[in-house]
Amino acid sequence: MVHQMSMECYKFGPYKIEPKEVFYSTALSYAMVNLRPVVPVKRFVDLTVDETNDLWLTSQKVGGGLECYHKASSLTFTIQDGPQAGQTVPHVHIHILPRTDGDFEKNDEIYDAIDVKEKELKEKFDLDKERKDRSLEEMSKEADEYRSLFL
Repeated sequence: MVHQMSMECYKFGPYKIEPKEVFYSTALSYAMVNLRPVVPVKRFVDLTVDETNDLWLTSQKVGGGLECYHKASSLTFTIQDGPQAGQTVPHVHIHILPRTDGDFEKNDEIYDAIDVKEKELKEKFDLDKERKDRSLEEMSKEADEYRSLFL
């Protein structure tokens, strides 16, 4: 059963996230589809013990569902905590990346790919404009597919 946080829209740093984009939530955490595939607290180190536990338990559950859905064999979880670590949205979040054999020549190249994508987004794009790249309908459809994993 999908737990629901009681709010009309979610906040992701300065951005509003429509409930249709969220496919899993608890009282303290939520999982949403990404605009561009690759508890408002700015830094991971600022989370309470309860928020930290909930975030990782939610990530574990969501990761397991996404790994199965994407027919992957592994998962990479990443947190960029602070601007020097590459955090571009001032909000704690975990990227969950389903992995398959051979998706990168060297396993750790995924981190270089994440860094490159983050820098491109930060340097070349106005994130508010980029939010328009995928329609709410497209993101809602993807969230509906993922939401069915947790019923």
